[in-house]
Amino acid sequence: MPLKIIRDDITKVPVDAIVNAANKTLLGGSGVDGAIHRAAGPALLEECRRLGGCPTGQAKITQGYNLPATYVIHTVGPIWQGGNSDEAEQLASCYQNSLQLAKTYDLKSMAFPLISAGAYGYPKEQALEIAISTINAFLQQNPLLVYLVLFTEEDLILSHQWLKP
Repeated sequence: MPLKIIRDDITKVPVDAIVNAANKTLLGGSGVDGAIHRAAGPALLEECRRLGGCPTGQAKITQGYNLPATYVIHTVGPIWQGGNSDEAEQLASCYQNSLQLAKTYDLKSMAFPLISAGAYGYPKEQALEIAISTINAFLQQNPLLVYLVLFTEEDLILSHQWLKP
């Protein structure tokens, strides 16, 4: 199945799992992380407390609680430090590990935000390239409906420019 890029609020996308661009504590924060925690309700925070955090590039799964998604896959993206600190590999790992969890749980659909491109400062064009190429490589071997959910019209336009041949 092809990757679908949409503009929406990820907390409202009805899929098996949404991906949370979390911080290492998994205890909520700003941006998409805070929005997901608010929409899911306090039970998500309680479950995240029991997970003991998550290293950069890795992923962990919880229930979705009050979200339309059954699960939340939490992944910790890299903080942009200029591109010479393995940020690209760590970012690709976020997508790969989240996709692998979806496969392990036999999920049929999932939605990603653009990981690390907000508060963590990753340049959006580079973040889009990594997201699209990593997800598409996985989809060549695995049947899964994947959405890349962009929050702003500007990001959606940028994704269309990047996808042009």
